[in-house]
Amino acid sequence: MFPASSLLDPQASVQRDRLAALRSAYESVRRLTEQLCQPLATEDFGVQAMPDVSPPKWHLAHTTWFFETFLLARSADYSLYHPRYPYLFNSYYEGIGPFFPRRQRGMLSRPTVSEIYDYRRHVDGHMLALMDNLDDESVRQIGALVTLGINHEQQHQELLLMDVKYNFAKNPLLPAYREDLPVSCNSAQPLEFIEHNGGIYSIGYDGAGFAYDNETPRHRVYLEPYRIASRPVTNGEFIEFIRGGGYNHAEYWLSDGWREVKENHWRHPLYWQKDESGWQVMTLGGLRRLDDNEPVCHVSFYEADAFARWRGKRMPTEAEWETAAQSHAVAGNFLDSGVYHPVAEHRHFAFFGNVWEWTRSAYSPYPGYRPPTGAIGEYNGKFMSNQMVLRGGSCVTPANHLRASYRNFFYPAQRWQFSGFRLAENVE
Repeated sequence: MFPASSLLDPQASVQRDRLAALRSAYESVRRLTEQLCQPLATEDFGVQAMPDVSPPKWHLAHTTWFFETFLLARSADYSLYHPRYPYLFNSYYEGIGPFFPRRQRGMLSRPTVSEIYDYRRHVDGHMLALMDNLDDESVRQIGALVTLGINHEQQHQELLLMDVKYNFAKNPLLPAYREDLPVSCNSAQPLEFIEHNGGIYSIGYDGAGFAYDNETPRHRVYLEPYRIASRPVTNGEFIEFIRGGGYNHAEYWLSDGWREVKENHWRHPLYWQKDESGWQVMTLGGLRRLDDNEPVCHVSFYEADAFARWRGKRMPTEAEWETAAQSHAVAGNFLDSGVYHPVAEHRHFAFFGNVWEWTRSAYSPYPGYRPPTGAIGEYNGKFMSNQMVLRGGSCVTPANHLRASYRNFFYPAQRWQFSGFRLAENVE
């Protein structure tokens, strides 16, 4: 703790405020993860309905392993909670050591859910003690890692809800994660296209707070004049694509996308189904009637690209998206809203929330990018291959996790993330 004499030192006061904010953010994020798990039954915690999904109890353990491995285990005074947990709950960090195969995480009946909550309490106690005893230099060195861990857990809060939704959708009972989730009845704003002049722009993070390494360095890009849609594509607009035979005509599709359509029998977005009364969609609130005004969600990059071609448009590049979004506040429908589902966009020129938006940009390093040294460098850098960039956040992203420069990335065929898209076009 800070000595009493430091109470008279303005610098010490600033340092105490930083520590208090860090401690508060840590406790808040850890508490929210467990709150998100409260609606789950014990039997739900071990389900893994496909290799890309992780069981809820694995998310609880892995986020705890992150703090234990990258912070606590660096101290000679700390002993691992369990000698085999690093193997079970390491995700992909080769520099840390071997790890249990991702596709087999659903096979682990042990440790139990109760034991994993005990693990969280153990690590939380040591983390709070660590933060209570940091000196000025340690705050600078360790504070950055704690902040990374907090943001990492926020990513897993989103993944947790994505995975629960997929697991429940594969259950023939189509159970609801929460029966009390609200239903929106907004009307979508008319679609407009906002024109942007060509020229040299700067993109990438340039603030003083936290950002991931893949958002840097800030650099200049040259853009031709373009127009970008004022909102994402809606369910009703996507239904027109389906009715127009969009899934039946190869000319709208990239070659790899057309192969996915044929091999996986895609005929509509993930979680949609149709009966005699019309389209329905699986949500975290259970099966609901599809709302034409909501942004279309759970589409792959290939489906978004095919729709854009069908409409005679295209998707924006990530540089176009960021340039257009920079002047807009991070506001919209996020995890904090408590809806956990996209809602009809009632704001003009909305760029954040509801659905992650596919761009036409491949996930690659910015000019001059260098990943951090050590195992932390595996967080983003080694995935810069064969994936596409998404922007803007979704209805299950924490609002304070986002900024205009944030780069999300997934493989182009993946659909279980809360992903949609908006259109763009060239200025002739």
